[in-house]
Amino acid sequence: MAKKTGKRKKAPRTTMMQRIRSNFLTGLVIVAPIVLTGYLIWTVVTFIDAKVVPLVPAAYNPSTYLGTYVPGFGVVIFLVFTAIFGALTKGIFGRQLLRMWENLVGRTPVVRSIYSGLKQVVETVISQNNATFQKACLIEYPRRGIWVIGFITTDATGEVQEKTSDDMTAIFVPTTPNPTSGVFVYVPKPDVIILDMTIEDAAKLVISAGLVVPPTRAEIAARRKPAPKGK
Repeated sequence: MAKKTGKRKKAPRTTMMQRIRSNFLTGLVIVAPIVLTGYLIWTVVTFIDAKVVPLVPAAYNPSTYLGTYVPGFGVVIFLVFTAIFGALTKGIFGRQLLRMWENLVGRTPVVRSIYSGLKQVVETVISQNNATFQKACLIEYPRRGIWVIGFITTDATGEVQEKTSDDMTAIFVPTTPNPTSGVFVYVPKPDVIILDMTIEDAAKLVISAGLVVPPTRAEIAARRKPAPKGK
């Protein structure tokens, strides 16, 4: 057989600066989330400690005997106090006090709006009985031809559904890079495209402004497919 005379093209060599840059970016992708997560946790812990620890008598504060700051002591006190307070409000006497407090707050003009709004948000986030986002989807917003990622919350009910001709779906459209803020819209079901990606993958796509793209079903199936055995 005739030998091929064509010369293979040599791959371009990477310079030292290119390798350093590549290694730095790879390390940054790994280190940055760890550092930011630790920083946020430490910020929350120190904030709670700064507010709670001064309220604890010195005789019950371990820093008095150790002579140094004990990180997380205020967080423990806060968790224990919250659990005890929650247990007390389950009783008849506790429910009566809570009802009196809410009646008092309900009569205060400005505080009433803030308290009721915050209570609804906390109950929605913490309560295990309430449904969270169902699926990720695509809708045309704010006009036709422009697509955004949204999260389906529930089907429209009540007056909203009664006064619309189509079956409507309640959708939350998050913003980038902070997905906790956004807009809430009702969209006709035929105009909603359901995505295969999970809620977590859709949130990553929104937070990264499209840089972190989750794999499709075909790509996931191709990765799981076993490699062909050699003859």
